[in-house]
Amino acid sequence: MRFSLNRKRFKDLSEQEILALAISSEEDDAQIYRGYAERLRNDYPDTAAIFDGMAAEEDTHRQRLIDLHRERFGNVIPLLRREHVSGYYARRPVWLIENLGLDRIRAEAAAMEQQAEHFYLAAAARTTDAATRKLLGDLAAAESGHQSAADNLMQTNLSEDTLQEEDSRAHRQFILTWVQPGLAGLMDGSVSTLAPIFATAFATQDTWTTFLVGLAASVGAGISMGFTEAASDDGELSGRGSPVKRGFASGVMTTLGGLGHALPYLITDFWTATTIAIIVVFVELWAIAWIQNRYMETPFFRAALQVVLGGALVFGAGVLIGSG
Repeated sequence: MRFSLNRKRFKDLSEQEILALAISSEEDDAQIYRGYAERLRNDYPDTAAIFDGMAAEEDTHRQRLIDLHRERFGNVIPLLRREHVSGYYARRPVWLIENLGLDRIRAEAAAMEQQAEHFYLAAAARTTDAATRKLLGDLAAAESGHQSAADNLMQTNLSEDTLQEEDSRAHRQFILTWVQPGLAGLMDGSVSTLAPIFATAFATQDTWTTFLVGLAASVGAGISMGFTEAASDDGELSGRGSPVKRGFASGVMTTLGGLGHALPYLITDFWTATTIAIIVVFVELWAIAWIQNRYMETPFFRAALQVVLGGALVFGAGVLIGSG
């Protein structure tokens, strides 16, 4: 975590400020859990119910902390948040986590509770004041209680069958939104650029010209594939997910597929560059076959025959045209 001179150190906080920091942290975590619940409610209602329950637990603990603050220090709670304290644990933005899938959201929620408990325990161990030590210890116990409550909610709302069903649905959505368009882009970028790149290479035997042609072909194909994928289906009826995500996956992988065998031509020696480019093509084609087998459940040998044979034919066409 970054240290900043314009932030207070935790050891310099008063007991009232520590309590205020705990209150604001509980409020933030409750909002994060509610955000996760809304994000998941349509597709994963059972997991959404868990996050609703966890948010309610955070609200309960926050209210207890507010009652304690009112009893000890009055009604005015100092404005103190995570970003105001140097070394205090930070939360990753919700938008950064919520797009990474169901398992990632669950893991982040577990890490949130463990992180908070660990921080309070470490802070209590460094505190010499008896009252402050007790306060931090109570907060650590509260965070541990959050974890137990989350486990209970998980057991209540998610049976093994429900968990498997949600995991299967999340995996399928990952395939439809990321893997399928990304694979299509990788295949297009790897195969469609073979002919122009190697035709240019053998026609000119100029590595820089070949690289420029490969770069233009790769970037152009990536832009075209990205926009085509995004515009072809808004995902509402097909359930394939965000067109922006699919377009991004397709466009990036198309570009990378072409650049893989264009980049070797930055090497000035023609035959060295060509040899490396051919090796890269070989690796790319077999990688595509493996991805098809791994994620699309295409039999490996059939995938290899389709991709490697097709790629070899395109490669051969490029070499023949360039040599002629």
